[in-house]
Amino acid sequence: MRMGMAGLLLLSLGSVAAAQDVALKGGTVLTITRGIVDNGTVLIQKGKITAVGKDVVIPAGVPVIDVTGRFIMPGLIDSHTHIAMDMSDINEATDPVTPQIWMKDIVVSDHDTIRTTLAGGVTTVKTMHGSANVIGGVNVVLKLKYGRLPEELIVSDGRPQLKMALGENPKRLHGDKGRSPSTRGGTAWVARKAFSEAREYKAKWDEYEKARASGKKEVKPPARDLRWETLKRVLEKKMTIDCHIYRADEIEWFLAFCREFDIVPMQISHCVDGYKVADLLARSGVTFGGWSDWWGFKEEAYDGNPFGFSILDEAGVNIAINSDSADEGRYLFLNAAKVQKYNDLSDDAVLRMITINPAKSLELDQRIGSLEVGKDGDVAVFDRHPLDSTCKCIMTIIEGEVFFDLAREGVSAPAQGGRQ
Repeated sequence: MRMGMAGLLLLSLGSVAAAQDVALKGGTVLTITRGIVDNGTVLIQKGKITAVGKDVVIPAGVPVIDVTGRFIMPGLIDSHTHIAMDMSDINEATDPVTPQIWMKDIVVSDHDTIRTTLAGGVTTVKTMHGSANVIGGVNVVLKLKYGRLPEELIVSDGRPQLKMALGENPKRLHGDKGRSPSTRGGTAWVARKAFSEAREYKAKWDEYEKARASGKKEVKPPARDLRWETLKRVLEKKMTIDCHIYRADEIEWFLAFCREFDIVPMQISHCVDGYKVADLLARSGVTFGGWSDWWGFKEEAYDGNPFGFSILDEAGVNIAINSDSADEGRYLFLNAAKVQKYNDLSDDAVLRMITINPAKSLELDQRIGSLEVGKDGDVAVFDRHPLDSTCKCIMTIIEGEVFFDLAREGVSAPAQGGRQ
């Protein structure tokens, strides 16, 4: 079954979705990790990529979408956003330490922000607790399968990531309420106190488990505390951290703090001053998760530098472009183009910042982030090269299912009565 782009108007979303089999034929394939294939085909079967190349044999019965003249790339990945949930729910601002909060509990799978983000070719996001607290809640990774049960969106591969935040937000919010932290020193104390107590909690459970293993069945377990239970998982390296930081001095402090407690920093979000300490970021292995050109909107963002991406790239930092916005999430490809405008970086380098690099920050790069055999069939199709400022996403596919089709979504409803 072969369809031209005009035929997409008639293509039933449900028919392709049910099959999870589809072949995209005739486009320029940007694999991200294995070069570019002109006039190529991407074959997806049972939700997985089974072939990428020029002369792919398409099995009988697999729906074929003709994308001649279009560009095919991996589904885009946003490793810092707050979509798919009500904004009033993202900050449990009652205490500066709330690791007992799990964002997976409040996913709204038919939230409009999912649909708008899909329109930008995004297939996977990490949606997060806000920055009100020094230690916030546990973030959740989602495939944007709009309208499905929340459990169908949640990606459980890879370690969960705990949200932390330094700087103006936690000290202002809690300081204004007359409680610590009201200073950066107070923020450091709150973080160190929490992890010290969690370490004591872990030691009690380790002692209990050791006693049980030695055959002492009469020993009683310690009382469970859901706050320290989460931090215990961080101390055991079963969970990592994404920390909201702007300033270079706080980046340096946070990385030292992680070494002090032997915990894993996975991403520093916003990281406006990251270019100042690019060598430290590279040595730590932490991902820079930031914006292309947001700065100057508050004191700790004054030193933002859009030219800093070259410094970070040269140092060998894993760079992920984030949206932190329900609106900007559909323009990740344009933000990648802006990074290229400011920096002497190749197409491949900046496209990696919205695909395989954020996949690495989620520990999902063996599953998503590039068009390779065996990976999930997550694909974005653009009418022009995705770094062309005039391009638009025309189709977004997740595991072989079409979740956004511009030919369908872009049709205006007819006027009712009167003027037509």
